[in-house]
Amino acid sequence: MHYNYKYRLDPPEALTETLLHHIDTCRQLYNHVLYLLNEADVIPARYEVQGRLPDFKTWWDDLNNIHSKVLQMVVKRVYDNLSTLKAQKENGRAVGMLKWKPPREYRSLTYNQSGFELKNTSGRPVLWLSKIGEIPIHLHRDIPENATIKQVTVKREPTGEWYATFGIDVDEATPEKPETPEKVGGIDVGILKYAHDTDGYAIESPDFSDERERLERAQRDLSRKEHGSSNWEKQRQVVAKRHADLKRKRRDFLHKLSNYYAREYDLVAVEGLDVKRLVELPGNSRNRAGAAWGTFFRMLEYKCEREGTHFVAVDPKDTTKECAACGVKVDKPLWVREHSCPSCGFEADRDANAAWNILSRGLEDVGVGHSELTPVKTALPTDTDSVSAKRVVEAGSPALKERTAKAVSE
Repeated sequence: MHYNYKYRLDPPEALTETLLHHIDTCRQLYNHVLYLLNEADVIPARYEVQGRLPDFKTWWDDLNNIHSKVLQMVVKRVYDNLSTLKAQKENGRAVGMLKWKPPREYRSLTYNQSGFELKNTSGRPVLWLSKIGEIPIHLHRDIPENATIKQVTVKREPTGEWYATFGIDVDEATPEKPETPEKVGGIDVGILKYAHDTDGYAIESPDFSDERERLERAQRDLSRKEHGSSNWEKQRQVVAKRHADLKRKRRDFLHKLSNYYAREYDLVAVEGLDVKRLVELPGNSRNRAGAAWGTFFRMLEYKCEREGTHFVAVDPKDTTKECAACGVKVDKPLWVREHSCPSCGFEADRDANAAWNILSRGLEDVGVGHSELTPVKTALPTDTDSVSAKRVVEAGSPALKERTAKAVSE
């Protein structure tokens, strides 16, 4: 299985200048390759362009100071971006052409297969990079012994901090997914409550109001500085750190919540939402973007694969309208937060009802019967137990303490 491990780097000043020079040279190569492709009548294959790199070195001296694999990954980066652009166009999106990269938008370089090594020098771990040297690294967690490092990406964040991301392959058998899942759950995401599940839990959205207020205050201070001045640059880094702090806290919440569902269940069903289109809709787009549903689903998917849990993304159409007990559609505006079926009398929270519909569709997709799993016939709780986001962050799961206490008592 493939994983990414991210570590903090602490390069000395001399190596920092070398890293910045390598990154800027790679940026110029990116722009040059893009120029060649724009001028060509027919776009050549990627390996054909990579084969021209030795010719570039005859007149571009700076390329001789950079590892060959790094240069090849620059060409790959151009073609990957072209493929992404083409896919968006095929999906009906209005897209233009790739633009040249200014310095602020190109901040990384990648070593693939060779040109890097983890070492232990004078009792401290360092990352050796070809043509650059040894950079102190903070290995806050060990890389598995049965892992093979395939590539390393070194990046300078807007905060000025340096990080190395290791792409590793772990030689381990993927857990088999159960043919008949026993512990199953449906999850409906939202704004007021981040997630409702079919076990009766309603996970509150994390409160980042203090972090946003600090970010907005820092942005106002930045707007008062003269653009490009030393004070402006200092304040720009403050703004970047506020952004990074907000991002880290959000990802911490999403990692722990997705890890809980992946480990506790045999099958997890979610809505197959087009998150990008939802964010582009007018009204409340900031909250939809801040919820990071797409990130949560991606985390949940790969963790389910790692844990041997079925992950099913179902059609989200009418999951809120349909009655989970009898299937009758009940139209309700967004401000109505309760589901009350006029046909069978089933009553539940609006999002809890949607979670049951999501689970039913997920069970159908994997070929598991679900008629006996309706909330009425199983006598499962239709009332929701509200769980604060703070408990998710502190305990690592919304019900860890309750489950642990129950296991100990039994």
